[in-house]
Amino acid sequence: QVQLVESGGGLVQPGGSLRLSCAASGFTFNNYAMSWYRQTPGKERELVAAISSGGNTNYADSMKGRFTISRDNAKNTVYLQMNSLKPEDTAVYYCSTKVWAVRYWGQGTQVTVSS
Repeated sequence: QVQLVESGGGLVQPGGSLRLSCAASGFTFNNYAMSWYRQTPGKERELVAAISSGGNTNYADSMKGRFTISRDNAKNTVYLQMNSLKPEDTAVYYCSTKVWAVRYWGQGTQVTVSS
């Protein structure tokens, strides 16, 4: 079965950096696009960044220039490098993919940006 396990969240000061990782299993990783989403209480989950199977990327406007999504197909892992973090980036970050029209989610990792 498809499993997505995020790691790398934590507490960071404004202006700091974090790198999130998502280890994937249960499907042919290099054949599928991968995405990062985030959610704060009372708000809908929003797309942060996505990377296609071929490595093409796209980002939400507010993350462009600060966040970088990448993938390592040899390790079945997708990353989210987050720089210049702001308090408004505080959220639970989720890894996601869609396999055979079914969307799968990881358990999420908390990112808190605060001084």
